[in-house]
Amino acid sequence: MPDDSPNLFEIIATTRSMRRLKPDPVPSELIRKILEAGVCAPSGGNMQRWRFLVIRDVKVKETVGAYYKRAWDEVVSPRYRGGEPSPGTSRERFSRMLDAAQHLADHIHEAPVWIVPCLEGANPSRTAGSSIYPAVQNMLLAARALGLGATLTTLYLSFEKEVEAAFGLPPDVHSYALLPIGYPLGRFGPVRRVPLAEIVYEDRWGRPFSEASEG
Repeated sequence: MPDDSPNLFEIIATTRSMRRLKPDPVPSELIRKILEAGVCAPSGGNMQRWRFLVIRDVKVKETVGAYYKRAWDEVVSPRYRGGEPSPGTSRERFSRMLDAAQHLADHIHEAPVWIVPCLEGANPSRTAGSSIYPAVQNMLLAARALGLGATLTTLYLSFEKEVEAAFGLPPDVHSYALLPIGYPLGRFGPVRRVPLAEIVYEDRWGRPFSEASEG
């Protein structure tokens, strides 16, 4: 039988942030596949100081979800709704994205599974992040390949100490993201991004990338 599953580039091009998720349970074997994809990623010196917290506990999700909603309502939502649409999108599409983000803030605790990527023995920084975010992207792509919706969010870090206490993290471990995972209410579709010609330079800043318009 022919394999109708999407190839890697199709998966990359259709891995949207899925913020509307069903509360239906997700089989453990699928979560395991997502985690296995994560640990296939590179890390600095191959030290693999990552740790992954899988959360299904309702009380933990409700506690952290309340901090998440507070961060959205008090900080992030007013900033986005009072600003301009994101690059490459219309005000209508931007409004729909904000509505989806509001839905996530209201319902994040109902997502059946959370994965919280952490790093051991490092303070959050760009250098440390290079050893965990490749794993995060691998997990997002794996979720898409398995028909699961997910998104990377860091809003909860407005209340980092409170949330990490709720997660029970030791002092030398920090979280870098929260990935709510579940079956999507909407459909996967192509991501919308600005053209390469607007964001890629060649050899020095400001010089147009000669291949941006090819193909």
